[in-house]
Amino acid sequence: MAKLETPYVFQQEKNVQTVERKRKGLIRRLTFYAVCAAILSVLAITTLLTQAAALDKKEQEKAVVHKKLTALKSRESDLREEIVKLNDDDYIAKLARRDYFLSDKGEIIFNLPKKKNQDSD
Repeated sequence: MAKLETPYVFQQEKNVQTVERKRKGLIRRLTFYAVCAAILSVLAITTLLTQAAALDKKEQEKAVVHKKLTALKSRESDLREEIVKLNDDDYIAKLARRDYFLSDKGEIIFNLPKKKNQDSD
């Protein structure tokens, strides 16, 4: 088969080559953009997962600290009540008799041994 070598045929072949070149360029650009989008998506997902894990850890720490705060507030209220009681002379005398075995006039202190449980033998 013989090929025609006219300027019109050359022009058509040149147009076909140009269209093919543009198509290959388009495919390369789209592939490049798809790869970039995939990389950015992976980075974004990784960042979100890392932040979610850090947030969970902080929530657990917050719960622990909140429990400690509640316990400390309870302890503080107990200590404030103790301060009020320690300003009372009768309460101080009661503590002294209980803790240091001090006695009032006419009182006799008996120390009784602690009973052992029969089940612990």
